[in-house]
Amino acid sequence: MSTYRPAPHHDGSARYVPEQAPEIGDTVPVLVRVPAGADIRQVHVRTTPDGEPRFAEATVDCTDGDTVWWRARVEVRNPVTNYRFMLTGRRGRRWLNAAGPVDHDVPDNADFRLVAHDPPPAWARDAVIYQIFPDRFARSAAAASRPAPDWAIPCDWDTPVVGRGPETPYQLYGGDLDGITAHLDHLDRLGVNTVYLTPVFPARSNHRYDAASFDHVDPLLGGDAALARLADAVHARGWRLLGDITSNHTGEGHEWFTSARADPHAPERELYYFDADGDYESWNGVRSLPKLNWGSAELRRRFATDPDSLLRRWLRPPYGLDGWRVDVANMTGRRGADAYTYEVAALLRAVATDTRPDALVMAEHGHDHTGDLDRNGWHGTMNYVGFTDPVWSWLRAGDDPVPNFLGTPGGVVRRDADAVLATMNTYRSLVSWRSYTHSWQLLGSHDSARIRTVVGDAARQEVAAGLLATMPGTPMVFAGDELGLTGTNGEGSRTPMPWHRPETWDSRTFETYRALIALRRTEPALRHGGLRWLYADADTLVFAREAVEGTVLVLARRAPGSPVRLTGLPPAENVYGGAPALRPAADGTVTLPGDGPTFQGWRFA
Repeated sequence: MSTYRPAPHHDGSARYVPEQAPEIGDTVPVLVRVPAGADIRQVHVRTTPDGEPRFAEATVDCTDGDTVWWRARVEVRNPVTNYRFMLTGRRGRRWLNAAGPVDHDVPDNADFRLVAHDPPPAWARDAVIYQIFPDRFARSAAAASRPAPDWAIPCDWDTPVVGRGPETPYQLYGGDLDGITAHLDHLDRLGVNTVYLTPVFPARSNHRYDAASFDHVDPLLGGDAALARLADAVHARGWRLLGDITSNHTGEGHEWFTSARADPHAPERELYYFDADGDYESWNGVRSLPKLNWGSAELRRRFATDPDSLLRRWLRPPYGLDGWRVDVANMTGRRGADAYTYEVAALLRAVATDTRPDALVMAEHGHDHTGDLDRNGWHGTMNYVGFTDPVWSWLRAGDDPVPNFLGTPGGVVRRDADAVLATMNTYRSLVSWRSYTHSWQLLGSHDSARIRTVVGDAARQEVAAGLLATMPGTPMVFAGDELGLTGTNGEGSRTPMPWHRPETWDSRTFETYRALIALRRTEPALRHGGLRWLYADADTLVFAREAVEGTVLVLARRAPGSPVRLTGLPPAENVYGGAPALRPAADGTVTLPGDGPTFQGWRFA
């Protein structure tokens, strides 16, 4: 058996930071838990107000069983206030920052953070997102009467998706918004409460990231009225509806760009990057996606600040989108010497929340997002690097390379849990708890391989879905994952939903997702609790989600192994997975089972 004993811990959750939305000038209590037997005689909190370090001594707040709680106070002097703890004992001192305890001096970038910017909307912490790629979700009866445009390759619902080839962006299956409305009962059975649509504007592709206009919804999807009907149906269930906007580029057929290319003196010319020869910058050299120039005041007006800007219009009735996912947010405003990204993020967030105070503004970012958060811009990011990739690398099946959604040479490598945990903790420690918990955790999307293809079977997919449902952050499910659909890359994963072939559904996987989402929505600790890692070996991860309202203990295994013994835990009842209840033995340890792959959860009594 393997045994773990507790270590000092702090995170940004309400159990450790009771004031979750501080303002500049506030003094905020922060607590740190220390095992009673640890060599810690004194605790200080170190802050850096206005860039200069200060220390304040903590005092013992209480003793709870085998845990001593220390309390200190931090002045919120700056919009982002860094702090860490210095733990002093007979054998010297250690630091405790967001990366964990360390015995050596470390820079400030992994310190804990208090953020005084306006907080994200309260509803976002309880959201479970369901991503829909409209062309592949469902057809309404009206879809058959719409003629295919000249660019399209019309497809039956059963036509195989071409994952890589010249026809890939032109396969048109004819899914529309009324088709989504007709299938909201499926989402209700699953348990999600927020719908995220990839773009709905007219374009010359099935993915619609090459918008030809931002002024109306693509008639192939049913037009503006169909979006209004879908919004009404979603909101009638008490859910939220999110759109997808391309702030980095438009399509080459966009009315702004056609005017800019036709006339060097047109006011639209400054919206893009043209050189003296009339050539233009595009996203990653893809000529159909000309890049927007955020140095242009006219672009900022049209896109955001104008009273009837595209960003505002779709947030208002009769559509009432509840926010935006911002495509290619990582490249928006960046080009050579131009560095407008933080300005643009703050502008789009300010305009969205001015239009409706509870709007969410979420960034797409496929690699290191840590420098772009906590700047009063994006509320969070799609956490590919801090969640998706490490989960893939731990649970991937077979020896053949698994493709990374960004095409990293060699694909996703196989890693043991200690490396996976190190990756997750590294990215988590470089942003505030607020940004981390408001970011989207996902097992895949329309830009990646399907999770079933990556992990190979239903048992490992259950482990992946369990992590999705129980770790901090907002879970996002790509439509069809709950049915066990497969796909080896982003385009190949844009699989039509097999509504007409229910015999092909993996009903076990659907029930797994349904039960895990219900667990998350039932247990406050899984939505609002902290995160304390308790154990990891090559095949095992164990962590606790701790909230004021209670604690949930989670065991995730990719393979069978030795049972794990933990000390200092109270009795717990199993709430997922069917394992026996946990009862401390005479020596105070509880034993977690060694079978696998498995995913288990217990609620402390």
